[in-house]
Amino acid sequence: MTSLSEITNFVQLTDDIGTSGQPRPEQFDDIADGGYSAVVNLALPTSDHAISDEGSLVTGLGMSYFHIPVKFDEPTVDDLRTFIGVMKSMEGKKVWVHCVVNARVSAFLYHYLRHVRNLDEDASRSVVLERWQPSMDDTWSAFLTLKKNEIGL
Repeated sequence: MTSLSEITNFVQLTDDIGTSGQPRPEQFDDIADGGYSAVVNLALPTSDHAISDEGSLVTGLGMSYFHIPVKFDEPTVDDLRTFIGVMKSMEGKKVWVHCVVNARVSAFLYHYLRHVRNLDEDASRSVVLERWQPSMDDTWSAFLTLKKNEIGL
């Protein structure tokens, strides 16, 4: 058994939301042992270190699994709406959200926390987002500026 902190770019963003880059297969045991009820994966099935049977692995541990493949070079508002719907459906439960390095996740969760949970700017931003933003490309910079009404909330 390893510690959750050993998972790539792990951030406990809120009491009920943990985030990371791609966990290794054996680390999903630790996520389940940590009391998480669901795993949301925003990486593509062809992403680096993707686990082809991740859904089976996660559900076999008693957690729900949601895969929303988001193209890193082309995140869409529809992707974000789907993500927000999944997160709303899991409110009250501990949820683990990952992608390859926790970049996509940090941007998607920024909007969820800011516009759905109405947290303030600082509470909505993860340390991963803070590190990434200075080098972020125009696509992701524009994605971060989406307003609540543009998302359809």
